[in-house]
Amino acid sequence: MPQSTHDRAAELHNLAAHAHGAAATAHGKGDHLTAHELSQRANEHSMNAHKLSQELRSKAANSPKAAVGPQPSTANPGG
Repeated sequence: MPQSTHDRAAELHNLAAHAHGAAATAHGKGDHLTAHELSQRANEHSMNAHKLSQELRSKAANSPKAAVGPQPSTANPGG
């Protein structure tokens, strides 16, 4: 089953958070090379998630639902 863009963006945010945590652990252990590589991976995931989020926002702004203005009132103002 294809993954929705929303799900993919959320997954990328989670992967970035995990990579940041792993980088912090590696850095704390003195493994600065691994920490640097994990930080780069986290940045890539964050940038990809941001790009997908922007695409979703753009699609939502251009959707027909977004173009529809406020609906006229159905109340009878004349009584």
